[in-house]
Amino acid sequence: MSLLERAEKSLAYHFDALVTPQTPPRLAAAMRHAVFSSGARVRPQLCTAVALACRDDAPGLSDAMGSAIELMHCASLVHDDMPAFDNADTRRGQPTVHKAFGEPLALLTGDALIVLAYQVLAHAGAQQPQRLGALIRNLSAGVGVPSGIVAGQAWECEVRADLSEYQRAKTGALFVAATCGGALAAGADPQPWTPLGACLGEAYQVADDIRDVMGHAQALGKPVGQDALHGRPSVAQSLGLAGAVVYFQNLMDQAVDSIPECGARELLSQVVRRESERLVPTSMCEAVGKPYPHLQSVAAPVAAPGAGNAVA
Repeated sequence: MSLLERAEKSLAYHFDALVTPQTPPRLAAAMRHAVFSSGARVRPQLCTAVALACRDDAPGLSDAMGSAIELMHCASLVHDDMPAFDNADTRRGQPTVHKAFGEPLALLTGDALIVLAYQVLAHAGAQQPQRLGALIRNLSAGVGVPSGIVAGQAWECEVRADLSEYQRAKTGALFVAATCGGALAAGADPQPWTPLGACLGEAYQVADDIRDVMGHAQALGKPVGQDALHGRPSVAQSLGLAGAVVYFQNLMDQAVDSIPECGARELLSQVVRRESERLVPTSMCEAVGKPYPHLQSVAAPVAAPGAGNAVA
């Protein structure tokens, strides 16, 4: 079974076990729409790969950890797409939850998925109670304050935001939770796996910035040009497009180099390299530097409209 198949199977199992027929039908449909919409599942795959590297002696627990992280990620996307933030019409090539089901259900869907993530961990952790506390703390650190994805979203509401801190919180924190969570689920020390998650998390945000500027809506599966529109901190705007591509490639190289020596090192390296090509394909890298009329201003930092978010 591939890492992706294992991730999908775990998500389906836990979702169906907890979102029962007693759930309000439209809420259940909205939650399913948010979760099962052809996501890459890279976070649960990464979690599982690290667990395998650490012997994976409790596969049910590592699967649950991966599913919980993916549910948190899906919840963040539902809220991020709402009119109060991005007001996006599409996500993963499909209508966003608030477009398909309305704003009230979208808000409740995001909330329900957050709670569902903890329910998944609680159910699976009953078999390994000695590991459950550390797993809950790990997940909470990736989501809440001071440096989780909620904090990352909140930095967009500040007058000024430090680019590195913003990226570490908005994207990197959940990747660190994935790598460390895989180790914790297998009863191993999570610290050696922190750099891998941190490098990958930052690389994902940089890739998102690059594709947002280049206008690859099909690759993103959501509207493009959102960073400039909302005045968000962006590597592509701060370093220029070519500089951002080089930065991304360096981060992915660092991610590979940071993988600890283990039996699954080659598997993890393949996961990283595959994701690197998927996120910023070689053809996209080669295209940078050719004339793109809509990219003429990307080398200069962009001041935010309204509240004035800026890169500090």
